[in-house]
Amino acid sequence: MGAVVLLLILRAAPTTNNPALNPIERIYLQTWLSSRQEQLQKPAGDGSLPVDFTIAPGETADSIAANLSAAGLLNDADLFRRYARYHGLDAQLEAGDFTLSPQMSIPELAAALTDGRKREIELRFVEGWRLEEMAASLAETRPAAIDADQFLMITRRQAPFDLSTYDFLASLPQDATLEGYLFPDTYRVPPDADAAYLVDALLQNFGRRVTPALRQAFGVNGLSLREAVVLASIVEREAVVDGERPFIASVFFNRLHQGMRLEADPTIQYALGYQPDTSQWWKTPLYLEDLALDSPYNTYATAGLPPGPIANPGLASLQAVAEPTQTEFIFFVVDCTAVTPGSHVFSITYEEHLANVERCR
Repeated sequence: MGAVVLLLILRAAPTTNNPALNPIERIYLQTWLSSRQEQLQKPAGDGSLPVDFTIAPGETADSIAANLSAAGLLNDADLFRRYARYHGLDAQLEAGDFTLSPQMSIPELAAALTDGRKREIELRFVEGWRLEEMAASLAETRPAAIDADQFLMITRRQAPFDLSTYDFLASLPQDATLEGYLFPDTYRVPPDADAAYLVDALLQNFGRRVTPALRQAFGVNGLSLREAVVLASIVEREAVVDGERPFIASVFFNRLHQGMRLEADPTIQYALGYQPDTSQWWKTPLYLEDLALDSPYNTYATAGLPPGPIANPGLASLQAVAEPTQTEFIFFVVDCTAVTPGSHVFSITYEEHLANVERCR
């Protein structure tokens, strides 16, 4: 190879940060990578959806490259390995959990896996939490740059936040909060994520998980999307055993169809709000005077659904409202004799219900 040609290759090649390379390996990798500059700038994988990816402690660059390929994030494992080797990144690939896009180039992919500052933070929101409980969790963990008070202001619609991009909120009442639409799930956010970033992630997830088919099923059952979310939030707070959710939904549908009041304790608990003596949001137990609470959320006093969701339901409760079990049940009560804690016993007549209640006194 002539000196002029070699000089051109060296000028075009990426610079290395790997002092461990000997001169021969350095020149070889420079030449090899220079001929693939165009490929290095293209998406490294196939597809467009983000992919969760984990690097185990002590995992080698070869193993990581193979796993990236298996995950659809990398089409050319050899190019990734040689790029990482040339830049000294093969020894800096960090163990941990990442969310990566197949549209990232190999340099972007390598940077994401080696730059600790770009590591994402994991957040978990539990099904059935009300928005204040979500804010309390944020205040306790203080993740990323997320301010819990700002989160609360946005979700209560007390701070500016554009809702126009979320089609499912098009008919949201002006005075309504975002309760019910903050989809409970595990989220990974960058370290610079703020409250607005998180709220957007929660709402975007709701839009993805509550599919057109699910929304259509709500309509078949005679519910608008908002009504379905309201009912699902009640099911979420009532259910303990997953398999009972469609049965609990069935009870409430039967009550609505017969013009009966729902008489759901969680709606009272929601209206009562925070209990300073127990530091809880859901008062337990309820007393007779609580059932006389003057509130539109009191489903013992007011027929039909309450004016809004009482919590943020998970997918299982939303699916239960979309596909309730077909029963004639009108009542349910906790079964004190059940092997599985939190199980309920269901009944059709009031007499059966009273007998079930009496059995557990």
